[in-house]
Amino acid sequence: MNNEGERLSYSSNNRNWKKWGPYVSERQWGTVREDYSPEGNTWNYINHDLARSYAYRWGEEGIAGFCDADQVLCLAPAFWNGKDSILKERLFGLTNGEGNHGEDVKELYFHLDSSPTHSYCKFLYKYPQEAFPYMELVRQNKTNRLTPEHELLDTGIFKDNRYFDCYIEYAKGEMNDILMKITVHNRGPEAATIHVLPHLWFRNFWKHNPRFTKPEIFSDSTNSLQTDSARNGKFFLYHQGGEQLFCENETNNQRMYNRPNDSTFVKDGINNYVVQQENTVNPEKNGTKAAVWLKEKISAGHSFNIEPWGYIVYNYD
Repeated sequence: MNNEGERLSYSSNNRNWKKWGPYVSERQWGTVREDYSPEGNTWNYINHDLARSYAYRWGEEGIAGFCDADQVLCLAPAFWNGKDSILKERLFGLTNGEGNHGEDVKELYFHLDSSPTHSYCKFLYKYPQEAFPYMELVRQNKTNRLTPEHELLDTGIFKDNRYFDCYIEYAKGEMNDILMKITVHNRGPEAATIHVLPHLWFRNFWKHNPRFTKPEIFSDSTNSLQTDSARNGKFFLYHQGGEQLFCENETNNQRMYNRPNDSTFVKDGINNYVVQQENTVNPEKNGTKAAVWLKEKISAGHSFNIEPWGYIVYNYD
């Protein structure tokens, strides 16, 4: 029996070596479980545009996300090319009513590898260097059912190879010891800047369930974040460089429902801080959602290699 076979032999039911894995959905918005509309209008209650502001109840989403089997604590990267109107935290797609052939994700992404216990995983996301054509994809797909779908490649956004290849890899040293490596290649003909924001956050399990107390993420040092939860104990996320950003994984009621927020620094706080330069992150460096903001100008044909970027280690004390 090889090493992976041995790990697999005592890791059934998402325990032991299967405790952590790529269990984060790529799209939680528009799902039935998150629909609390009085008329049952699932697609429009939480769409892609509202997803960055709404704290989900039953699941989370991310690009190449990694979490524990109960989805208490999540880890996933976000990207920004400096031109998009929002951070690229989740995959974009059309709802059932928007697509001429129904719902459809309009992105280029690839699950490249994963061992049975997810001790090694590799993912590729292709991110355009120009502003992502959100509105064009919606507009061009509002045609009759007989016409072909308008895909991301049809927009011309990848002309002259002006895109980043974003590779995300996970490797486990032990059951609770996880290394995250991010490598970004500039495939374009000119130098281009990429912002990489690995996110660490708790699914909001405390808002609707009085059995659970609210967890916390806080700055342990300039190169370390610490989490503390009654559900899974303490974890440390170590990283090299970057600016630590914090907010709460709480709904932006002001944007969603035009009523006051329950928290000062709500879910879309990191997005608004980076993209819109608003004071929407907690200066005291704590919350239930955190990110580390790194940016790099990559020459044409070269790469930005965050190796190692960071890892999660359980505190056994």
